[in-house]
Amino acid sequence: MRLSKRHIRFSFPLFLLFLSLGKPAMSQIDTLQYAPDSTDYALQFMKEQRKKWGPNDTVLIPAVWYHGEIVGYKEMEMAWVGNMSPDKLRKYIEEWTRLRNAVYVTYPYARVAGSTINDINAKMVNVSSKKERKAYIKTREKELRQQFEEPLRNLSVYQGKILMKLINRQTGNNCYEIVKEYKGGFNARFYQTVAWFVGGNLKQDWDLQENKLDRQIESIVKEIDGAWYKNPYRVN
Repeated sequence: MRLSKRHIRFSFPLFLLFLSLGKPAMSQIDTLQYAPDSTDYALQFMKEQRKKWGPNDTVLIPAVWYHGEIVGYKEMEMAWVGNMSPDKLRKYIEEWTRLRNAVYVTYPYARVAGSTINDINAKMVNVSSKKERKAYIKTREKELRQQFEEPLRNLSVYQGKILMKLINRQTGNNCYEIVKEYKGGFNARFYQTVAWFVGGNLKQDWDLQENKLDRQIESIVKEIDGAWYKNPYRVN
């Protein structure tokens, strides 16, 4: 069992490169507007500093601007703590890495798909005409196809299974229910059969309490959100 604290592998974009050459004189920054944890301030400050440096005086290292200071940082390797044998631990790490990579690949698609499906549901609440509902769904389906058909073709079967899990997470409905709602029961049963032949299941639920895989996926999603989507230091 993995007991270590989750480690964010994909940290937010580096704002600058720190050139470590001693403590700066305060007179050099008197004319710059102070803004704690400000990327703009850091870039202005480094621009002033670079005027004094020669081509051979500097060592480039990764850095972040933190609490008014430029701090060098290094991303450490993930640490694993447990009572498994080396062989079992190695296998567990391989499985975890495979799952983590699949979530990183598919989560952006699941976010867009979930947002689109939720938007469709909201807009069709007041549409009673079956013909109008069908036309609207077809239009939105065309948009999704144009945007995602090509990249989704490159997903592996395993990544496709994880994507179905994530869509359930984003919408509250499994993929079978979604296909049945928008494309009819026949299409839902057809795609369920296709999924079954490759070891998939459109009816798989999202249950954090009972399903260990769902809890693992959720932890990776929170890692991605913290490092990217909900990161206040993110630079678009």
